Amino acid sequence: MFHRLLEQGENQPDLLVAALLHDIGKLRYRLNPLERAMVVMVHAINPKQSHRWGNLPPNEWDSLPGWRKAFIVAEQHAGWGAEMARNSGVSLLTETLIREHHHPHRHEAGAVENSLLRKLWVVDNES
Repeated sequence: MFHRLLEQGENQPDLLVAALLHDIGKLRYRLNPLERAMVVMVHAINPKQSHRWGNLPPNEWDSLPGWRKAFIVAEQHAGWGAEMARNSGVSLLTETLIREHHHPHRHEAGAVENSLLRKLWVVDNES
């Protein structure tokens, strides 16, 4: 994503940092190729169910089967990544871009933030 944005002439620092770190939250639990494929297929067929399975039950992570953890990672990685990035000292804008990179428009955001979110969302969906 980083290189794609550079090719497009983008040079906004927060956008480029977010492009590099947008999926860092996936490091909390590594998915194998079968788990990744399962999440993509279920999301394509029944996105509502995919989102339901992606809700993290409080204090139950260790007792969940691996297939369920895959949906939780898919649903929660952006928030986890934003938290990890914040703890590393990124700007508030970079943190927001990471947290919201699956949502190309936020109602409470300004025009600049929405423009950056849209750019990040587009290149993420191209990859």
